[in-house]
Amino acid sequence: MKRLIKFFLNKVPRPLLISASYVIKPLLPLFLKGSKFTDPIDGKSFSKFLPYGYVKQRDNVLSPSTFSLERHRLLWLYLKKETSFFSKPAKVLHFAPEQAFFKRFKKLKHLDYTTTDLNSPLADIKADICDLPFKENSFDIILCNHVLEHIPDDTAAMRELYRILKPGGMAILQIPQDLSRATTFEDDSITDPKKRTEIFGQYDHVRVYGRDYFNKLRSIGFQVEEVDYTATLSPEEVSKYALAQGEIIPVCYKPI
Repeated sequence: MKRLIKFFLNKVPRPLLISASYVIKPLLPLFLKGSKFTDPIDGKSFSKFLPYGYVKQRDNVLSPSTFSLERHRLLWLYLKKETSFFSKPAKVLHFAPEQAFFKRFKKLKHLDYTTTDLNSPLADIKADICDLPFKENSFDIILCNHVLEHIPDDTAAMRELYRILKPGGMAILQIPQDLSRATTFEDDSITDPKKRTEIFGQYDHVRVYGRDYFNKLRSIGFQVEEVDYTATLSPEEVSKYALAQGEIIPVCYKPI
């Protein structure tokens, strides 16, 4: 199973993977009945979650029912318990919408919900994150998760996100981060996809973010809260929901 998943992740284009997942997903819960792990997004429980990873396969991380990963479940819990996302009217822009969220967010009638990406089949608007077709101060909430590590000019992307966010608005900008690194690492001279996967964690990543990521966001103008939400949960909850202990959610605000 691990080798098969790793093969598909590294060899099949992401849009095709998304399309294929709609066929595979309904079958998986039939083989994983149990209660050890629970996906908080849909409340369903299983004997185990699926492995996942482009380099090293992590056990029990991919939910069989929503295809959520650790970061998706963590974000869902944070939005549900700590924000008004599920209750207060807001204009929302969601980059590269995750399959675990897309239909659920679309159904929330109090949200004016728009999705965008260059390649995702789930995007309402095809757009370049470094040159967005939206007016200044357009959105109350921006969700842009595990996108910036793909963008060569992430400074331009951050500036665009800041530009279109309303004063007082919130942007959640999750990225894969190596907290053992003080500074972000990138090297354009490494062009071999296999080597890039080994170094950057995925063949289409252009950098590994370090702890300086938060200060870079601050230099753009954002007020940044480094939220370690797993620290507010019990060890039993972290295990039950299969979360990554210590993962930081970058919650960013545009000053009023």
